[in-house]
Amino acid sequence: MAQASVAQDHQSSWWHRNQQQITPWLFLAPGILFFLFYVIFPIFQSFNLSLYEWDGLGQAEYVGLYNYEELYWDEAFYTSLKNNVIWLLLYLLAIPAGLFIALFLNQTVTGIRLYKSLFFFPFVISQVVVGLVFTWFYDPTFGILNVVLGAVGIPPMNVLGDENWVTVGIIVAGLWPQTAYCMILYLTGLNAVDPEQIEAGRLDGAKGWKMLWYIIVPQLRPATFIAFVVTIIGALRSFDLISVMTNGGPFGASRVLSFYMFEVALSEYGFRMGYGAAIAVVLFLIMLAFIAYFLRSMYKEEKAR
Repeated sequence: MAQASVAQDHQSSWWHRNQQQITPWLFLAPGILFFLFYVIFPIFQSFNLSLYEWDGLGQAEYVGLYNYEELYWDEAFYTSLKNNVIWLLLYLLAIPAGLFIALFLNQTVTGIRLYKSLFFFPFVISQVVVGLVFTWFYDPTFGILNVVLGAVGIPPMNVLGDENWVTVGIIVAGLWPQTAYCMILYLTGLNAVDPEQIEAGRLDGAKGWKMLWYIIVPQLRPATFIAFVVTIIGALRSFDLISVMTNGGPFGASRVLSFYMFEVALSEYGFRMGYGAAIAVVLFLIMLAFIAYFLRSMYKEEKAR
C-alpha cells in the first residue's frame, strides 16, 4: 500500500509539473489529427495516385511519370494553365479595391452602416448565386450589360460565348465577393492602426497619398498578407463560377486547372483518376510556391524589425 501511494504521488507530481506544457497539446490534438487525416494524408495520396492509371473502379496500373509526360503535350492543360495565370493577375485587383472601399467605410458619415451592409452583402452570397446573377447580367438578349451598351449605341456582346472575353467575364463575377472579403480584412486592420502614428504624420505634414502609403499601409501588412494568400488560393482553385456560368465553354476556352482536373477525373468524359491527380499535383505545387514566397517575405520583414 505504501509503495502504491508513493507511485501515485510520483505520477501526480509529474502531471502537476508538466500540466501547463501538456494541456495545450491535448486541446490541439483533435484538430491536428483532423488536419493530418483530411489534408496532409490526401496530399501524399494524390502524389501516389498520379503515378497510376486508374478508372476509379478496376485495378490500378502503375505508369510512373507517364501522366506528367502526357500533361506536357496536352493543349487543354496549357489553356487551363494560361487561364489560371489570367485569373491570378486580375483577381489581385480585389486587394487594392478592398483597401479603398475599407478606407471609405472607415469614415464617420451619415448612413455608413447601410453602406457597410451593401458592400458586405456579396461576401455572404453563395458562389452559385453569384454565377447565376452574372450569367443573367451578361445575357445577350435581356442582360443589363447589353441594355446599357445598346443605350450608348454599342452592339450587344455575348461575353460568355466569346472565347476572348469569357475568362475575363467570369473573373469580374468572382471579383465581386472577393473584393468584399478583402474589404473585411482591411476594416479589421484599420481598427488596429495606431492613431499616434497618424497624428505624428500629420504634424510632419503627411496627408493624402503620403499618409496612406507611408503610415497606414505599413501598419496593414498582416491584413495584406492574408488578403494576398487567400486571393491567390481563390484564383488558383476557381471552379464553382466556371461550372455554373460556362461549364468550361465555349469549346473549353474558360477551363482552369481545377475544372480540367474535374473533367478528366470525375466527369462522364474522363474517369482518369491518375491523370486528374497529376493535374492536382501541379496545381498544388503552384499554390505551394506562391504561399512559400509570401511566408518567406513575411518572415524576412519580421526578422528585420
